[in-house]
Amino acid sequence: MHIVAMVVAALLCAAISLTMVRLRARRRADARIAGAKAEAAGRIQRARLAGTAAARAAETRAREQGLELRTRAEEEEVVVRADLDEREQRLAVASADAHALHEDLDARHGVIDARLEEVKRLRDRARGLFEDAERREAESLGVLEDRSGRSGESVRQALAERWIEEVKSSAAARVRAVEQGHAAAANDESAKRLMEIAVMRYRNHFLTERSISRLPLGRGVLDLLTGDDGRLHRALEEVANVQLHIDDSGEFVKLEGLDGLGREVARRAIARLCKREESRDVALADPTAWAQKLRDNLDRETVALGKRAFKLLKIRRPDLEIVQLVGALNYRTSYTQNQWLHAVEASFLAGMMAEELRLDPALARRATLMHDIGKALTHKIEGSHAVIGADIARRLGEDEVVANAIGAHHLDEPMSSAYAFLVAAADAMSGARPGARREFADGYTNRLSDLERIGQSFRGVDRAYAVHGGRELRVYVREGRISDLEAVELSSEIAAEVSEQMTFPGQIKVTVIRAYEATATAN
Repeated sequence: MHIVAMVVAALLCAAISLTMVRLRARRRADARIAGAKAEAAGRIQRARLAGTAAARAAETRAREQGLELRTRAEEEEVVVRADLDEREQRLAVASADAHALHEDLDARHGVIDARLEEVKRLRDRARGLFEDAERREAESLGVLEDRSGRSGESVRQALAERWIEEVKSSAAARVRAVEQGHAAAANDESAKRLMEIAVMRYRNHFLTERSISRLPLGRGVLDLLTGDDGRLHRALEEVANVQLHIDDSGEFVKLEGLDGLGREVARRAIARLCKREESRDVALADPTAWAQKLRDNLDRETVALGKRAFKLLKIRRPDLEIVQLVGALNYRTSYTQNQWLHAVEASFLAGMMAEELRLDPALARRATLMHDIGKALTHKIEGSHAVIGADIARRLGEDEVVANAIGAHHLDEPMSSAYAFLVAAADAMSGARPGARREFADGYTNRLSDLERIGQSFRGVDRAYAVHGGRELRVYVREGRISDLEAVELSSEIAAEVSEQMTFPGQIKVTVIRAYEATATAN
């Protein structure tokens, strides 16, 4: 019993202690809740105060910004209104000017209408006068024809023929005066002095060249050309544009063709086959590609030679086509003279003569360097190389002075500038200097015979002689059949025929001699 009482007492004490703990915990929780509520209320109060302050500050800033924007708007409005006022004033002035101009145009229009009426009236009157004059002219012409017994057409024709004869005589007299002036001792001495100065200032020496047309065939080359059904032979002919004829002995091949570059391609191909054993296998594997590679290499060398010429002469480089044509002259000869060297030499001479004459030396050198570019195309294009070269220069945008100098250096077209005369003179000086060109005896004899034959083929010619080594043709005419005027025309016709039928270096002078011959017989 006692133990139960003690247990009950312990349970009561425990219950009371638990109740006391719970009460103290509740009090602490209530205290914490109250503190939290107080702190939250304080924070809410502070937040409300801060929000109110921020709202007031934002309102203040907004008012300040609004005031500032309003001030700016008012200032801009003042500026815009001032600009509008100024524009309105200018518009008013322009309107007034336009109104005044309109009134002036109206006044002028009235004056023009009045003048048009006056012109119309005068035109009608002039038409009447013209018709009356035509009528009177016809009546007068009829009266004159009746009195003279000749028609007006016959009189006009007779007058025209008379005027033509007078003009021809005057022209012939002028031509003679010009020729006599050019042949004057003072002019001749001055020209010789000028050319001597140029020749003395330029010194260059080079051997004459002969176009190689017969090449020796090395050991085994004949078999390469004729083997495989002549495949390599045909490829070389196609790429080089020349014909390769093997002689009966099989030791030589003859090149036939006018393409200087093609002949050089064929020459290099034969030389390479003779000297390099490794080239034979490559050539046999693909003959066309092998020959084309040689041609491409030569084309690059040709362009390099053209560029070198322009660099030597210190002149601006033209279109690439002209540069290539200048370089191609290295593989063209004229009477054994290398045409690339001839063009460079003549260009230096022309430039030095231009300096003496106070002309543009660069322009003179440019025209002279290009003067024979047509020779690089004579195997493709028919006609004079001077005309071909002039056409190319004009097509590629060269100056007309340069083009005319190219076309006129053999008198294929009239000379229009002093540079054309310089080009012709430099060309003749380079080609005619001692040792520059050589000619075979047969060709020289044939040229003299052709000159005399052409001179004697014209009507009224008594006899013709080639003198001065074929550089002059003297034609004697019958005095009774050829007049002085016809003699002048005959010299031009013979010169044109010589240029048309013959190919020769430099120039050939044609002299027509008309003299009265009196003969008597002594017994």
